[in-house]
Amino acid sequence: MELHEILHRIYQLPLDSIAKIEPYVKLFRHEKGHLLMQANRLEKHVYLIKKGVVRAYSDSEKGEITFWFGEEGDAVLSMISYVMNAPSYDNISLIESCELYAIAISDLQKLYEKDIHLANWGRKLAEIELIKVEQRIISRELLSATARYNLLMKQQPSLLRRVPLKFIASYLGITQVSLSRIRGQSARSNMEK
Repeated sequence: MELHEILHRIYQLPLDSIAKIEPYVKLFRHEKGHLLMQANRLEKHVYLIKKGVVRAYSDSEKGEITFWFGEEGDAVLSMISYVMNAPSYDNISLIESCELYAIAISDLQKLYEKDIHLANWGRKLAEIELIKVEQRIISRELLSATARYNLLMKQQPSLLRRVPLKFIASYLGITQVSLSRIRGQSARSNMEK
């Protein structure tokens, strides 16, 4: 995806506002497995995914717990670094080789002060990220594993082809064996329709 497409997915910006932000944006390419963000470090950039898939995870005594996937068009950021200038809670790693647009949070803050449209873009970005977190918490607490799997298939079907099953199982809060069972039941159900 091109930069202007991703920016518009978050908030429709006039052309002159896009022209103001473009000089601050850099394009990076990283290989699969690259650790883009690390827990307990201050993150200084917001990334926008041009191409590829990333995952957010945290370490626990049970192993890595995946709680978010991002793909083309998504923003990748540490909200606590973005809002509070504090160290990140999570790790972000690349599941595929990626092309990412990056802009320094400090540059964004300066742009927000100078352009109301960019300030509204930043506000909308934070609102969208808040809603994503809220939806993840609610689905994890209120939906069955099968319902969470079906929701993932509906919202981000390409992830099932692009992401290792162990990460999807972790995201759903289940074992890989349970995921295989749910996938089998879903496939049988779809064949019966």
